[in-house]
Amino acid sequence: MPVQLHWFLPTGGDGRTLVDRHAYTDGGIRRDRITPVTGVRAPDIEYLAQIAKAAEQLGFEAVLTPTGTWCEDAWLTTVALTQVTERLKFLVAFRPGVISPVLAAQMAATYQRISRGRLLLNVVTGGDSTEQKRFGDHLDHDRRYARTDEFLQVVRGVWSGEPFDFQGDHYQVEGGLTALPPDPLPQVFFGGSSAAAGPVAARNADVYLTWGEPPEQVKQKIDWIRGLAEQEGRTVRFGIRLHTISRDSAKDAWATAGRLLDDLDPDTVAAAQQALGRSESVGQQRMLALHGGSRDKLEIAPNLWAGVGLVRGGAGTALVGSHAEVADRIEEYHALGIDHFVLSGYPHMEEAYWFGEGVRPELAARGLLDPVPSPLKGVPAANGRPASAPGGAPLLVAGGR
Repeated sequence: MPVQLHWFLPTGGDGRTLVDRHAYTDGGIRRDRITPVTGVRAPDIEYLAQIAKAAEQLGFEAVLTPTGTWCEDAWLTTVALTQVTERLKFLVAFRPGVISPVLAAQMAATYQRISRGRLLLNVVTGGDSTEQKRFGDHLDHDRRYARTDEFLQVVRGVWSGEPFDFQGDHYQVEGGLTALPPDPLPQVFFGGSSAAAGPVAARNADVYLTWGEPPEQVKQKIDWIRGLAEQEGRTVRFGIRLHTISRDSAKDAWATAGRLLDDLDPDTVAAAQQALGRSESVGQQRMLALHGGSRDKLEIAPNLWAGVGLVRGGAGTALVGSHAEVADRIEEYHALGIDHFVLSGYPHMEEAYWFGEGVRPELAARGLLDPVPSPLKGVPAANGRPASAPGGAPLLVAGGR
């Protein structure tokens, strides 16, 4: 299966640093312990539209949006962006504990019709009790996963087009349905590293999504979920969530990574590590264990850098190197069974171009990508030549990127 590339929409804010970009809250980090920095970009719809259009032009299949009290609502933001894009899909993150599964199924069906089939779903069970309580959710970690299991059973049942009954510990549904089921059915992306999460993924996920751990650890996860899925008589595909810093030379890429750390004083890192250490998420604890809060030996595998995780929750690692080196690492993960690569970088506008213009051609040359429809398709010819040919529309040649 070819590699499928996705980008990220920073609906909590963006910027040129790893800190101080969230528009609403600090994600649990006390701001009085962080030195304010410049270059913060608010997640207004105009800026997000720039990123979405760039991702589409550069050949990304979809963009992931986060979910939480610190960012814009993913459903509303992305459905607005469907109106300014044509092919781009939207991987909408949502928390199953704060919405009815029947309503979620209906929302997905409506979204598919509005977007002409461009919805993907990212189910976030939640590993932080403090954040969950902000939504009024007081279940503990394992019970949240049990509820997610029931939630997804109801969603798929309601999508059948027939009245659906369900009796569980968390949901009791009588005659649930969507008048018009979504077409196509959205793929369900799901992540979780705990013992409670694995069986839920095996029973319900189309794509199991892991954070960017070293290849051997990723292989262990793939083997674990694949084995559980086989017991359920199912097949699950796999994806990975990573940041990326690729440049024309490895030296430039590592220099860029170093500049991101230059903004981080010890108090900022300590505050972030203290906040992140309270997470109940097994995946988050695995991310923290990769660096232990130390700046020493942050390259934890070839071209895999854990510096992002010093202050950022969730995905804490980045692929760093020349375009060819980053493509090597993607090819390595792909050989393990990873098909979906959900990528991001700071700032998201600029890094989308670095990756799209640098790494994507490398992957295409290796036969790892499907062709992307040309943006020039349908553009009138000039003087009998295609618009991209000499003598037609001007052919611009950029250097250095």
